[in-house]
Amino acid sequence: MVEDEQIIADRFCAGDMSVFKELVEIYKKKVYFLAYDLVLNHHEAEDISQEVFLRVYKSAKTFRRDARMSSWVYRITVNASIDRLRKNKVALDELNEQTCPNPISTAPNTTNPEVEAETNILAGHIEGALSRVTPRERAVFVMRHYNNLEVNEIAEIMKISSGTVKSLFFRALKKLQKELSIYRGTPQMEVNSE
Repeated sequence: MVEDEQIIADRFCAGDMSVFKELVEIYKKKVYFLAYDLVLNHHEAEDISQEVFLRVYKSAKTFRRDARMSSWVYRITVNASIDRLRKNKVALDELNEQTCPNPISTAPNTTNPEVEAETNILAGHIEGALSRVTPRERAVFVMRHYNNLEVNEIAEIMKISSGTVKSLFFRALKKLQKELSIYRGTPQMEVNSE
């Protein structure tokens, strides 16, 4: 895929817009799910996805060929998602109330309704906990945990140092541990919040 990605990037940067449809097909699900994980709203994630590909199309000449196309597309997605959250000036808690079910976590109906109900409750608690971290912490956590991106790739996407990525990830983890301490069976001990 890396070779294909480079070929597509080269053709795209050379002005071959016929490859744009292929680029959208490769990244559309990844862009949508990343945006959804950041804004927790189906309609916002769809809007952001369209905005991302519009920006990609308009910015073809600004793409550096020494960077990975996926990193560039992810950077645009993260920035557009954070911009959307800031622009709306809506607390993430309020956004969480407006969301549709998480498309990643909605699995086909299980044969055990009790297990399905517990899974939905846990997914809701995880989303609630994620809504209480900062947008940058959330972006790092989502890219690292859900998208399995490496620290150096996240650093490239967000244009920050690897140390800052690790720090943001650690802070997000600590906050999530505190929020989800109920699942440990005992209350969370005092966590250093910074």
